[in-house]
Amino acid sequence: MYMNYRTMLSQRAEEFTSFIVMDVMAKAEELERKGEHVIHLEVGEPDFMTPKVVEEAAIEALKRQKTKYTHALGLLELREAICEYYYNEYNVSLSPDQVLVTTGTSPALLFVMLAILNPGEDVIVSNPRYPCYQNFITAAGGVVNEIITQPEEGFQYRPDDIKKKITPKTKAIMINSPCNPTGIVMSKDALHTIAQFDKQFIISDEIYHGLVYKDRAHSILEFTDKAFVINGFSKLFAMTGWRLGYCIFPKGFTKVMQRIHQNFMISANNFIQWAGIAALKYAQQDVENMRQTYNTRREYMIQRLQSMGFTIHVEPTGAFYVFADARKYCSDSYKEAFNIIEKVKVGVTPGIDFGSAGEGFLRFSYATSLENIKEGLNRIEEYLKKK
Repeated sequence: MYMNYRTMLSQRAEEFTSFIVMDVMAKAEELERKGEHVIHLEVGEPDFMTPKVVEEAAIEALKRQKTKYTHALGLLELREAICEYYYNEYNVSLSPDQVLVTTGTSPALLFVMLAILNPGEDVIVSNPRYPCYQNFITAAGGVVNEIITQPEEGFQYRPDDIKKKITPKTKAIMINSPCNPTGIVMSKDALHTIAQFDKQFIISDEIYHGLVYKDRAHSILEFTDKAFVINGFSKLFAMTGWRLGYCIFPKGFTKVMQRIHQNFMISANNFIQWAGIAALKYAQQDVENMRQTYNTRREYMIQRLQSMGFTIHVEPTGAFYVFADARKYCSDSYKEAFNIIEKVKVGVTPGIDFGSAGEGFLRFSYATSLENIKEGLNRIEEYLKKK
């Protein structure tokens, strides 16, 4: 007997939004199966191999049978290494009991929302933003409290806008620096200002820290201890498929974070945590080599996009994205992204994927070779000339 299971889905599941970029990637895969050569400028994933020292540490851990459950918070040795890293990078002193090791940053962010949100409480987020934030909030029974940001200001918060948006039910303010999709790095002054909202928690997504090409990125923990930091190994160490992340949380949250993780995940993979220790301790030169290569690509991409007629309102100096204003050429970024991949076989991410304020923009990733970037932009330039 046929059953329409769709009618049995929960309202919460129905409310989850999808990644539009995944639709672009699916189209790219369809074209590649037909023998087309697709240039991927849509993917936010490092094209580098994981550093050898990390790979060797994982193999050695497997040989030593490091395959059992670990403590729910994670290996003490890894949590100590994370504390040491934050002290060396940001002069922030942490206890290993303030660190939870997770299978990537996504579970870490979900667990933060579960730890702090009661039904109906809200989290302030920017528009545009990383698309999954809203789903983590709603999964925990929370409400998205959105602030429209402006391209001329690098899509960054205005403090007055935050003040206007805060309600008695506002539990946290979400920040992301370096930012996906814009590549913008928040200044020291901007972070200090955000930290003054001390009646709310600050949730800081710092997954792109280390991938900064001018000055340096500051952690929110330099300015307040009433903050949750989300970070991991995927971007900086080219370890996306390893699924290793962590959350740093305020003192007093140890038991609740441990309890949530015990119930949902038990622990992160044992041998992969040993690889994480090697990454933090011994992969600095690999990271620097990747960072320099990214910067060469970044400089080329910005110059080239501008010469093609795109507007870059504020120079992106972090992550590996350029969020280009394409309103000169289109008003429907979804349609434009699919026109580009179908006609010239180049994947780009439509700005609408990141919220309504991203409409008319296209996100270009330089997490691919300079040769691919040049070829992809050549194809797009020819496409634009024919419009």
